[in-house]
Amino acid sequence: MTSTVSPILQPIVALLIWSLVMWLWILVTRLPAMMAQKVVLDPNVPPKDLTRNLPARVRWKADNYNHLMEAPTLFYAAALVLAFADPGNGVAVMAAWAYVLLRVLHSLVQALINHIPSRLALFVLSTGALAIVVWQAARAVFAV
Repeated sequence: MTSTVSPILQPIVALLIWSLVMWLWILVTRLPAMMAQKVVLDPNVPPKDLTRNLPARVRWKADNYNHLMEAPTLFYAAALVLAFADPGNGVAVMAAWAYVLLRVLHSLVQALINHIPSRLALFVLSTGALAIVVWQAARAVFAV
């Protein structure tokens, strides 16, 4: 039994894997920093207050993980639409891979140096790639 898998699913899974890599990076940096500062895990204290005094380099990774849970939701939706509606769309697949690459670069910049102008440039470029994916999905379902 053979099945055909849409190539647009590969960048989706790649970004999911990257999100888990960022989660692991948080785990191996935040927990030791919290232990070093003897942070008490009090359910009555808001999470932001628990981590407020951690070093910025530790917080940057969690900030980026949160970003990976926000903006890419549009990417996942549009790419899944394409997987069903136009699985052979090469333009969309290239734009999807560009989006994933730019998001990974954005993560690395934010997590390592947090240079905001570089992050902004990567965010704008990734949004351009995302717009192409969304446009391709719109073309597929609305026959534009």
